Amino acid sequence: MNGVLIIDKPRGLTSHDVVNRVRRILGQRSVGHLGTLDPSATGVLPTVIGSFTRLAQFYTHAEKKYEGVVRFGFSTTTFDADGEPTSQPQHVILNCDEIRALAAGFQGVIQQTPPPFSAKKIAGVPAYRLARKRKEVTLKPVQVEIKEFTVTGVAGEQATFRAHVSSGTYIRSVADEMGRKLGCGAHLAGLRRTAVAEFAIEDARTLEHLETAARQGTVEERFVHPRRLLPHMPSVTATDADAALIRCGRSVNLPELSRAPRVKVFYGQRELIAIATRIAGTLFHPSLVLSADNNKFLS
Repeated sequence: MNGVLIIDKPRGLTSHDVVNRVRRILGQRSVGHLGTLDPSATGVLPTVIGSFTRLAQFYTHAEKKYEGVVRFGFSTTTFDADGEPTSQPQHVILNCDEIRALAAGFQGVIQQTPPPFSAKKIAGVPAYRLARKRKEVTLKPVQVEIKEFTVTGVAGEQATFRAHVSSGTYIRSVADEMGRKLGCGAHLAGLRRTAVAEFAIEDARTLEHLETAARQGTVEERFVHPRRLLPHMPSVTATDADAALIRCGRSVNLPELSRAPRVKVFYGQRELIAIATRIAGTLFHPSLVLSADNNKFLS
């Protein structure tokens, strides 16, 4: 069983918890995910199954989209609602125009300091492990890009937002920094991921839905169609002869895609058998073979 399945992650589970659930439901050992979600967050968690786990390398820098809520009035240790308050709660009256102007200041390429409760490593140790032991956590700012951060509404002490960000961006840090700039403290009260790369919330299925599909024997009908994967790469359908060579790691000529640096190679409409890289002219080499008979990285 090889494919990509989009899970609508529920609140309270880690991304690793979800992967373990998928493994048990499918009876499949080889399962991974494309982009960690915090336990308190919900939404799009693409899981890769079987030989398709090897495609994860192409999603390392995938952009993400979110919807969420920032609660103003106090900050927390984790920068979200799961943490302990680090400032005295206070009543605030939010001005929608002021909050929107504040949010606009985070758009673009910025330097962002990750939360102390994060997977960022300090001398090889995840920061959250140090933070849990109440040890000092000092993380260096990193460059991220926030393509959109739009406040969609303000009610009471909360502001709802929509965001489109680069890989490595922490929305929790944005919420905390907004509170600092406003002088009242703030934290992320809720977060739902609506997209990762080409995968959208409309494609997502709950774990309960997956369990039902497994009982009915219809799991593979829930997979993302392979031709929708990596849309920036052109697709080519291999002939029987070329497919046989590609499965053995042999280079082939693909004249119809002579200008593409990298292509997806299919056998038939649905079987993605390889990612091939152009060597010269129309000659392509299968740098990654996705096949039941040959799952090795090839050079």
